[in-house]
Amino acid sequence: MCGRFAQSQAPSAYGAFYSLHPQVGMPNAPARFNVAPTQDALVIRFNPQSLKAELSLLRWGLVPSWAKDTSRAASLINARSEGIADKPSFKAAWEKPRRCVVPADAFYEWRRADGGRQPFAIALKSGAPMGFAGLWEGWKDPASGEWLRTFTILTCAANPLLAPLHDRMPVILDGADMERWLTARDPRDLLRAYPAEQMALWPVSTRVNAVRNEGADLLAPQAVAEPPPEAQASLL
Repeated sequence: MCGRFAQSQAPSAYGAFYSLHPQVGMPNAPARFNVAPTQDALVIRFNPQSLKAELSLLRWGLVPSWAKDTSRAASLINARSEGIADKPSFKAAWEKPRRCVVPADAFYEWRRADGGRQPFAIALKSGAPMGFAGLWEGWKDPASGEWLRTFTILTCAANPLLAPLHDRMPVILDGADMERWLTARDPRDLLRAYPAEQMALWPVSTRVNAVRNEGADLLAPQAVAEPPPEAQASLL
């Protein structure tokens, strides 16, 4: 799964990396190292007016268009990719298509340790941003008439690097596949685990555990005892 991630670059940097067309009104988003559910984050989505992929700020935790309220948003931060086209909460977003790519420089996963949970950061060995496959949705508040736009991150079975920490991981797209993910009728073949040999993980400070904590130091490697055996070779 994915319950916390980092967007540590400026929106313009993600725009340049993904070769997005320069847009008017680029979202004003500060560097974030501990993005948590129900917070706003940058996503790349297809704009039907400009007919181009653009950056937007959406809230993490999908609210289906038919929902009576936003109470379930925190439970829909992730969506299992298996059977995604048939699940009531996500079916409309899949079919429209209201798909998105969530740029991230790292995400976090935890393992149980003496006295609590030890967080690990996961990133690409190349240092390049990752693009999580996502879905977005618009929900109209029946009381105020205001629109809320939200997103979820799709997950798949974990690769061998991540498996010692969790049995799920976010679907990470190759940059060349982004346009097809956003616009194709049925890109389900992209919903697969990213190659383990191209990823790295390392232990980080338990400060990540509290959503109020922020800063680049959250990604700094920490010394801990007994990392997962399968992952030792990839620790930084």
